Amino acid sequence: MNIAIIIPARFASTRFPGKPLAMLGGQAMLSRVYQTALKASDNIDNVEVVVATDDGRISSYCEEENIPFVLTSPDCPTGTDRVMEAVTKLDTKPDFVVNLQGDAPFTPWDFVRDVIDDYINNPDTDVITPVTRLSWEQLDKLRDQKLTNPFSGTTAILDKDRNALWFSKNIIPAIRKEDKLRALTEISPVYRHIGLYAYSLPALEKYVDLDEGSYEALEGLEQLRLLENNMRIRAVIVDYKDRPAMSGVDTPDDLARAEELLKDFDEV
Repeated sequence: MNIAIIIPARFASTRFPGKPLAMLGGQAMLSRVYQTALKASDNIDNVEVVVATDDGRISSYCEEENIPFVLTSPDCPTGTDRVMEAVTKLDTKPDFVVNLQGDAPFTPWDFVRDVIDDYINNPDTDVITPVTRLSWEQLDKLRDQKLTNPFSGTTAILDKDRNALWFSKNIIPAIRKEDKLRALTEISPVYRHIGLYAYSLPALEKYVDLDEGSYEALEGLEQLRLLENNMRIRAVIVDYKDRPAMSGVDTPDDLARAEELLKDFDEV
């Protein structure tokens, strides 16, 4: 089995130009993500880690740091399309492809490893993605957050085999008799989705050729395109273990916040 971890990295971000090369804790953010990929793939055979970029400044940085890269078209509409183009340029065709965002330095390495291990043990699905089960306190914080930013945070419903039934920017499921349930358990029934995706190669090839789904457009969630086309997404349940649950760095303000969180992340 051949596995590729592709790290899409764009320089021309509207809100934060050059962010993959922004320094975080004295190290370029892209370098931190690359180290995450290397750690996740340690002791697994036939894993290739590659940066996919459309910008010479990022490719020059990769050359200086001995980070493998491929150049992709600047016209890729999404990071997933960039990953697909990068796959076509690899010398070895992968069976399984992990899309690890270059602006997500707080993705724990073990989340990536859990996704890979799940596929190695059960290579019978289209897509694998991590979710984390929220405590009641975390659920309350998410509810407060959505009062001012309703499209922040995505939740998921799973079947008994961990296959995703649905994702939503609303908090699902609704909880009847919540007070009673809180008295019985310390953890809520709500799963929060973590935006890391890994695909079997046939699923990735199919996905990039599909039109945008109607619910995908309404919710702004690309994974709904898969479900709307009867493709199977299996969830891996992960635990942040007191590490910061920061999804990505989108703005300079996010970078400042990331600096404050870095010590807590690195010490776990």
